[in-house]
Amino acid sequence: MISEGLSKPAAPVELPTGFSCHVGNIGMKDDTDDVMVLTADRLAAAAGVFTKSLFAGASVHLSQANVADGRAQAVVVVSKNANVATGEQGNTDAANLARRVGELVGCQPDQVLVGSTGVIGVYYPEGKVDAYFDRLVAAPEAALASRDATAAAAAIMTTDTHPKTASAAAGAATVVGIAKGSGMIEPDMATMISVITTDAEIAPDRLDAMLRRVCDVTFNALSVDTDTSTSDMVVMLANGAAGPVDEAELEAALGAVSGDLTRQLAFDGEGAETLIMVTVNGARDDAQAKLVAKAIVNSPLVKTAVHGRDPNWGRVAMAVGKCSDETDIHPDKVVIRFGTQEVYPTPATPEALAELEAYLASDEVLISVDLGVTSGGGGSFTVYGCDLTDQYVRINADYTT
Repeated sequence: MISEGLSKPAAPVELPTGFSCHVGNIGMKDDTDDVMVLTADRLAAAAGVFTKSLFAGASVHLSQANVADGRAQAVVVVSKNANVATGEQGNTDAANLARRVGELVGCQPDQVLVGSTGVIGVYYPEGKVDAYFDRLVAAPEAALASRDATAAAAAIMTTDTHPKTASAAAGAATVVGIAKGSGMIEPDMATMISVITTDAEIAPDRLDAMLRRVCDVTFNALSVDTDTSTSDMVVMLANGAAGPVDEAELEAALGAVSGDLTRQLAFDGEGAETLIMVTVNGARDDAQAKLVAKAIVNSPLVKTAVHGRDPNWGRVAMAVGKCSDETDIHPDKVVIRFGTQEVYPTPATPEALAELEAYLASDEVLISVDLGVTSGGGGSFTVYGCDLTDQYVRINADYTT
């Protein structure tokens, strides 16, 4: 079940040894924090996974180029402005931001990864970035004195209701992640923005492969509203301060952190009241299981049924049936369950249906489907999403106004 604290402000979490951060207000929109700079005490192994959107922003393109050699020392994220569809000026602004962060941290501009999230098609306010960093560069030690990951997570929020952090141990090392994301979440890489840090020592190519494996079953298994952002990225820095650790332990810790953040993102979907987990097994392979699970969790009718506490398994069957290219799926072999209660093909009793209505009022709801394509295991996949409420419509109807 979802932990009691997921819908509440996160408790303070410290960054791993050798990392520090700065948060503040550049003036992108209002008087809340809208910039976060995170830095390592040395050049770190780095990896990143980025959106495949054709409208990817200037920050995404710059960060892809800067992380290509597997090394970085700092990450900066600006919220309230996506710097997307801003042409050459946007490219210039992203590069200038990296340059100014490099001055503050004491590294080269191409060792800075840049994230930007918020309204599309709006330029950074003229002069404000330079004026802000002029002040910081005058006293860099004071500017980068914090290790508060929770404050860093709060500074990158847009429509999130609370900061999202997670941490786990890996031998002598620690893995700490922050994330933002509430709407426009359907991954075609990772989804939203997440910055993950560790003081473990690992080679850049090993880190890159590990991050991609973990993203595939966590962030890439998340969907709030089927919309892929232009600004998505998950980046990870490993500064090696704690020395080498067992890579299996490190991957398990990274998986725990990424999985925790994924659940928090799903539960904080815009207007959401319920976290929906969909598990599909008995598939031909994991890819088929993921395809069907995404069809279910993305269905507006399934989402509204959960919101309305209606155990209408017909909507789940409908979503499975939409996967019409999967000709090895046969309805007479499919089994559908809400929680542990089978609802198809064996119908639930009236008493069981009444219990299911209460179950659907939980913070977390599990829908499981056995496709029956294979027996004794086969492909399986779990995805994460949320219900669809009238508040989601209101939030997005008023987003820029």
